Amino acid sequence: MLVEEMMQSEVVTLSPTAAIADGLKLRHINHIKHIPIVDETNQIIGIVSDRDLRIAAPSIFNESQEQHVLSHEIQSIMSHPVVTVHPLDLSEEVAHIFYDKDISCLPVVSDNKLIGMITASDMLYTLIQLTGTNVQSSQIEIKVPHKPGVLPEAAAVFGKRQTNITSVLLYPYNDDPNYKILVFRIQTINPLPVIQDLRKAGYTLMWPNNIAGPKQ
Repeated sequence: MLVEEMMQSEVVTLSPTAAIADGLKLRHINHIKHIPIVDETNQIIGIVSDRDLRIAAPSIFNESQEQHVLSHEIQSIMSHPVVTVHPLDLSEEVAHIFYDKDISCLPVVSDNKLIGMITASDMLYTLIQLTGTNVQSSQIEIKVPHKPGVLPEAAAVFGKRQTNITSVLLYPYNDDPNYKILVFRIQTINPLPVIQDLRKAGYTLMWPNNIAGPKQ
């Protein structure tokens, strides 16, 4: 999935000379946690988080603290330079950036212009879609040899039952490079017939592994 399919295209921004008070008001009205700071050509020059605003705002428990801090320009508390992504970047690449940079928001930039935003929550929702957990389904995990052609061979077992596969994932089996785990999500609430077929075909069931079937 591409970034342009996941991003929020309607983005609320501020200019660098806007007051911190404007940022607080914008956060409250729009219920957002990140405000991109852009120049007059809509190029992103910084970003202000909910945490930045909370730190900058005067404490309600300290009446002597000067309130004029709210009139300071918001560029005084923004973070820069800003890590950005392109609308044609892949979701897997974006997930790596979120993890490696330990951030929760990424502006989307094309031709040096801000065109959208993607958050960690957007990324999580995309993962839910990619894994098929957003639809009623059953999960089956099988251990398979790490060799060419194993995926269509296993998928053929589901095809014989005319079972619809909503998603397929592949991940390593412990530290053994000779095997992988195939994870199928299928659109049925009764996976028992397919599980029995997989066992008869010689596959080792990793999940569910508590359903009786022929010995392997």
